Amino acid sequence: MATHRLLAACERAGVRRLVFASSSSVYGTAHGPSAEYGPTGPISPYGVTKLAAEQLCLAHAGRPDTRLTVAALRYFTVYGPRQRSGMAIGEILLAALTGVGVPLFGDGRQRREFTYVDDVVAATIAASVAELTSKVINVGGGVSSSLLDVVEMASEVIGRPVPLNPMERQAGDVAATRADLRLARRLLGYHPRVGLREGMARQAEWLIALPASVRKSLLSGRTTARLETVR
Repeated sequence: MATHRLLAACERAGVRRLVFASSSSVYGTAHGPSAEYGPTGPISPYGVTKLAAEQLCLAHAGRPDTRLTVAALRYFTVYGPRQRSGMAIGEILLAALTGVGVPLFGDGRQRREFTYVDDVVAATIAASVAELTSKVINVGGGVSSSLLDVVEMASEVIGRPVPLNPMERQAGDVAATRADLRLARRLLGYHPRVGLREGMARQAEWLIALPASVRKSLLSGRTTARLETVR
């Protein structure tokens, strides 16, 4: 309903472009790089809501009496400084930094295309001004890595082991995500510039610079936020 009201307000105000933050979760189980024209089949409530909102955006933009166009960006697992608690890379780095164990759901071989926040910002700004009709566009980091890869990199970046608490695999957690970025390159001139190790090092620097009280609050947030590997 909030998305519908926002779209209606954009139409009344004569807004030319709305950039909608969607998610790779709309694809569900995939067997190879996910392309925008390929099948969608979300297996989590989060993915279902994102796909529904995408369709609502495209329906509004398709009306003959509006000038509104939409760029729905399917972000692939965004990370970086200021990441909220409960997200995988931040939690794993925090575990290495503090020695407080972090949940590892399943066997850790789940693969994600992690995308650094600066690359997401660049793609979003480009989408706001690009000359295009209403489109759905992937925004990814260019490489798919396993959670075990992330754990290893976190240990190297922090210089300490990552204490892990093995857990059962989560419902709605797909085996792998990987983005087909050809449309993003063509329409937005998008090329991810920050690799996973460099991005994790930047996020680690941000965590290390935080006051101890803030790091403590991030740790306490684990009681209400699960380790999210889906988005």
